[in-house]
Amino acid sequence: MIVRRYTGEDDELVQHLTSQLNTPLDWPADGGLNTEHVVEIASAAVCDVSYNQAANGHLVDLFAALPLPGTPDGHEFWGALREAGGQASWNILPANAGGPFFNYLVNGNEAGIAGRVLSFLGELDQQQREAVAKVIGSALDHSTFVTRSRYLGELWLRDAETTAWHVLLASRRNHQTEDDRKRFLEAWSNA
Repeated sequence: MIVRRYTGEDDELVQHLTSQLNTPLDWPADGGLNTEHVVEIASAAVCDVSYNQAANGHLVDLFAALPLPGTPDGHEFWGALREAGGQASWNILPANAGGPFFNYLVNGNEAGIAGRVLSFLGELDQQQREAVAKVIGSALDHSTFVTRSRYLGELWLRDAETTAWHVLLASRRNHQTEDDRKRFLEAWSNA
């Protein structure tokens, strides 16, 4: 994600730094770096980090809405999901993924979970996808979401798919270099 944020004297972050930290706009005087540069750096860093962390957090929230493994409801749910999703479901089943599944997020390997989620969804045929949507929709708290079960499951699947894609896209960016971006921009301007 390439974020372009234009700053100037009226920018909120510039105003915050000048008023709260008492830094003049030209700070440090005659230095190569001034308050506006600091704002641009901070803004870019916050956008990158928040985008990646928001996608990861949302993926966890999606799974947190499902019955917990190790509980009676969880045992029934994950068994029904395995039956509905067939072999594809082994990508996300607690019995196969185990405790470390979400520890990957803590240890900075977000793409591991996202890849498993996308593998799960990509391996489902249409009939399995509909059956999985029904199982997930039936398990979601209807007092919170107030709509039909199957539709809730479809929403969960679409959201998980898009969120996992965002996680993979954000982690891909981490491995790109400045040269990659320059080649990209040059190729597109020459097209």
